[in-house]
Amino acid sequence: MSYSLQLYTVRDSIEADLPGTIRKVADLGFTLVEPYNFVARAEELAAALTATGLSAPSAHAPLLSGDQDQILRAARQLGIGTVIDPYLPAEHWQTAEDIQDTAARLNAAAQKGAEYGIRVGYHNHQWELESLVEGRTALEYLADHLDPVVVLEVDTYWVAVGGQDPVDILAKLGDRVKFIHIKDGPLTTDTKAQLPAGQGKIAVRDVIGAARSLEVGVVEFDDYNGDIFDGIAQSLAFLNASGDQDSPDNQNEPHTGAQA
Repeated sequence: MSYSLQLYTVRDSIEADLPGTIRKVADLGFTLVEPYNFVARAEELAAALTATGLSAPSAHAPLLSGDQDQILRAARQLGIGTVIDPYLPAEHWQTAEDIQDTAARLNAAAQKGAEYGIRVGYHNHQWELESLVEGRTALEYLADHLDPVVVLEVDTYWVAVGGQDPVDILAKLGDRVKFIHIKDGPLTTDTKAQLPAGQGKIAVRDVIGAARSLEVGVVEFDDYNGDIFDGIAQSLAFLNASGDQDSPDNQNEPHTGAQA
């Protein structure tokens, strides 16, 4: 399993010193990162990735509200293979018609991405799981209307905050899921209460095991009360120590998405 860091986690440090922050991320042991809103800083970010040997297989950018050609050109410059729209607010997930419209827009973005050799995806928050449409969560309903080339990055923490079992949701979404966000905490919307992986209520090992077509697990904190680099280091240490969970001997273990 390859692990990446969503750079939004260290956004304050990036604003102060992008090259130094990327170097610090590499020194923690990451070889992959997931940039966010990278267009404006593409040149500086490209230089920092080259200097550290890091690569960015995925990234977040507002494909559904921004200049797609500009985003995709910058992604190609940075060697990003998958651009993921990170956010559509809750009002977009309440009706079948609105979700079908979102799916159509993502499908069109994927056609545009193909012109650049770049895959397109979507990343959820809690409201796509809180909303039910025709007996399924809005995220599942979205997946039913996406072209096969569109992938999902499932934020497993927000799935649980939205009241669903991330293991169950990952099983239902199946091969569509190529990336997951790995985070932990008390399963509330208080982002400062988030914790390093393995220290909260998410059964992280089970969640990772449930994503059977997973390409990259992305460590993320939306916020953190402690030293963020220490929190990241604790998450990565837990994940590296859990690597044997993906071995054949463990494939038939039962899964539970959230711990009591």
